[in-house]
Amino acid sequence: MKNSLKEKLWAFITENNPDLMFNLQEGYSVPTYLEDKVMKVMPMVEVFLRKGKAEHEIEQLILMELTKDLRPSKYNYIKDVITRDFPNECYKFREAGVLTYECINMLEACNDIFITFDFNEDKEDHRLRHAIIARVHDYLSI
Repeated sequence: MKNSLKEKLWAFITENNPDLMFNLQEGYSVPTYLEDKVMKVMPMVEVFLRKGKAEHEIEQLILMELTKDLRPSKYNYIKDVITRDFPNECYKFREAGVLTYECINMLEACNDIFITFDFNEDKEDHRLRHAIIARVHDYLSI
């Protein structure tokens, strides 16, 4: 189960947090990161196993725990903004094969906004979206 959890965590990261993926790869720390994260939840796995929960149910619950600090995805938020509000630029980036790269750069340019508006799953803040749109507009105008 440990290896399965690592694989699912890595799949989640590559899809939702490619900025983290690139940082981990650049630092050659992917195996250490995954091992550390999974080892921290193994006591929970043992508790669920003793309670007789099915393996697939345990994996689902544990994956939610493993990814709670990675959600919501700032990358996906930026990608959604560029897709909806800047479709021409999005198309150009996609065609050039640099959409992920540019979204990561925009995420870094917008990080202070995410912090200011306390970006989290519990609330939708239209002021956040407008601030992100303005920053992305500035980024694209450079």
